[in-house]
Amino acid sequence: MPPISAGSTDPVIIIHSLGQAIAALTAAAREAVPGARFSALLDCSDNVGAALAAIRLEIEGVVFIGRADVAGRLADIAGQYGVRFETDRRATALDLGEDFFASGDSVERRCAEFLR
Repeated sequence: MPPISAGSTDPVIIIHSLGQAIAALTAAAREAVPGARFSALLDCSDNVGAALAAIRLEIEGVVFIGRADVAGRLADIAGQYGVRFETDRRATALDLGEDFFASGDSVERRCAEFLR
């Protein structure tokens, strides 16, 4: 299975806590449809060990931005485990890193604005 390049137009919200995940999904359900669908991707940056561990744990999806030859091998392993594998970060993502200590309502409002 070849690595997937991030070419999708689906909105991407980078979360850093369970509270942020809940706020993002609440905003998505309100703005889009009552039963919001989502994909969970673990961004492993260029950390081969983290990517391999995530794949072996059968995390839904992994983002790896390291060397292309390593990405190819990891993509093969991910395919064996049925794990989605991407090699690009989405440029149009909303990263909630600065909102780590923000209230759920504040994060939900920010997500709702991004999803509009």
